[in-house]
Amino acid sequence: MPFVLCYDAAVKIAIVGAGGVGGYFGGRLAAAGADVHFLARGAHLQALRTTGLRIESPKGNVHLPRVEATDDPAAIGPSDVVFFTVKLYDSESAIGALKPLLGPDTAVIPFQNGVESVGMLTRAIGPRHTAGGTAYVAAVIVEPGLIRHTSMDSLFFGELDGRPSTRLERLLDACSAAGFSTTLSRDINVDIWTKFVRLSVFSGITTVTRCPIGPIVSDPALFAMLFEALKEAYAVARGRGIDVASSVVDENAVRKGYAAMPPEAKSSMLQDLERGRPLELPWLSGAVVRLGEQVGVPTPTHRFITTVLRPHVDGLPERRSVLDTRERYGTSVSAHGVGPHARR
Repeated sequence: MPFVLCYDAAVKIAIVGAGGVGGYFGGRLAAAGADVHFLARGAHLQALRTTGLRIESPKGNVHLPRVEATDDPAAIGPSDVVFFTVKLYDSESAIGALKPLLGPDTAVIPFQNGVESVGMLTRAIGPRHTAGGTAYVAAVIVEPGLIRHTSMDSLFFGELDGRPSTRLERLLDACSAAGFSTTLSRDINVDIWTKFVRLSVFSGITTVTRCPIGPIVSDPALFAMLFEALKEAYAVARGRGIDVASSVVDENAVRKGYAAMPPEAKSSMLQDLERGRPLELPWLSGAVVRLGEQVGVPTPTHRFITTVLRPHVDGLPERRSVLDTRERYGTSVSAHGVGPHARR
């Protein structure tokens, strides 16, 4: 008997931030028949409204001629699930868009870099409306309305207390139907921190050296710096009581994992630096330093990265004005995850 995937089509999903992460996963969900609504702005919103959403991907291209897209969260209304996928430096302003999207049992899931989004959302909208999540995907908007996906497409999400819930089980069914890897986690905090330990290092080292991963892995001194940064981030996690697996700092596994990545692979933070965009540095290496200080863990490598990159955190002035007028909620590069070794 053939296996047929099915899910409750009544699940309503709002995507706050229709960039690489939100646009890719939201597009896959919409293509599978889910009730998806995109919150976007500027040229990207105009393209979504006029020509729809296109995804180029090694898993198969998708063209959705018509998608539900708006810049007004009230036009979307209460949703069952909200994907919160804006850049970290846009989080505070984007939180203001959430209130019209909240119903009695809405789950807002941040699929962002860093480890502080859950706490921020909990303070803003309450623990009842907040779940945890993390994404592994390499996707970029190459032009308004067009997302190019190159590798990885998996989501981890779960309730903060680890208990199963109907609302996330329904989302799991919808994601399974959409054809990407999904894990309903019983300890989402560990999953979030596991990614953070690796991604803070990948982002920081590639950006401070202005190099893709290939030259870093092949240079003994640079790889040693990378591995020291990894051990620092891991020590911060353990110091805060997060049970990140020790395999994360197994040197042979780390070297093998990075070596398996395309040598030209760059972090999204390096790409943002090259384009004069603001950086997520305060929530990556900056957070390793800040959170390490709170538990007495020294982080000299991440402190060096944070100090050297600090002049570039706000991006170039001319790029900031463009971002303010055209790119909020949807036209930034997103590369979440650090290659095949990114999962536990």
